[in-house]
Amino acid sequence: MDAKPWQLQIIDKSLKKKEKLKYLTAGLSLGPRDTALDLGCAQGMLSYYLRRRGGRWVSADQDFVNLKTTQKLVSSGLVRVEPVRLPFQSGRFDLAALPDYLEHVEDDGALLSEIRRVLKPGGRLIVVVPQTGKFHVLQRLKPALGMRLEFYGHKREGYSLEGLSAKLADAGFAPTAHKSYAKFFSEFFELVLNALYTKLLKPPAAEALRDGHIRPTTAGEFGARRGAFKLYSAVYPFVWLASQLDRLLFFLKGNSLILWAKKAA
Repeated sequence: MDAKPWQLQIIDKSLKKKEKLKYLTAGLSLGPRDTALDLGCAQGMLSYYLRRRGGRWVSADQDFVNLKTTQKLVSSGLVRVEPVRLPFQSGRFDLAALPDYLEHVEDDGALLSEIRRVLKPGGRLIVVVPQTGKFHVLQRLKPALGMRLEFYGHKREGYSLEGLSAKLADAGFAPTAHKSYAKFFSEFFELVLNALYTKLLKPPAAEALRDGHIRPTTAGEFGARRGAFKLYSAVYPFVWLASQLDRLLFFLKGNSLILWAKKAA
């Protein structure tokens, strides 16, 4: 039996998730009285590491399946939410993190307004989204591989930096910094893995989830596909090495965007 939880085993072998985690937690430090919202916790992979940055966290998602899976990692502070209505009092949180959640919500502007409501004056916001634009060729490759938006649970392909900044400003946030990551090779390998899982490994009666079904969502699903995961783990060092070609693409924007902002006065 593996000592490390299965969700953390997956993140250890995910190029894109490890890069996201690095930027999401860089410089993130919370005091013991600080409160934080992790919105869209999915299977808890990022929740586990976010809570190690201090503070008192609430992990929230729309799906009970995701919350039950996350509970195995974080045990407490779990709340089910509606897409754009949050069951929290106004001004409750010092920080809200939305790692790959905004693109799953139909009315993203209404959600951002709700986030502003539950943040304290000067509260911080971290948003991670897919980045779109003219030179993001893999966005056009996804449909060719049969990877439609609904497989990811997405309502839209993603956002440009300008579009997301304007949407945040409209909701009462002042962007403070941004970073793009996951360039061509990292995104390409992630896309291939998602397509393989969806076409070959996904359970035929998989439950519909807010975040789609492009990876195992329960311990049972992971266990049933342990052989495939071990095979991928064996070739992962070569995949990682090939992904380092992204360093040569310094002139390209990444396929994911992380943006930091503050609640405006």
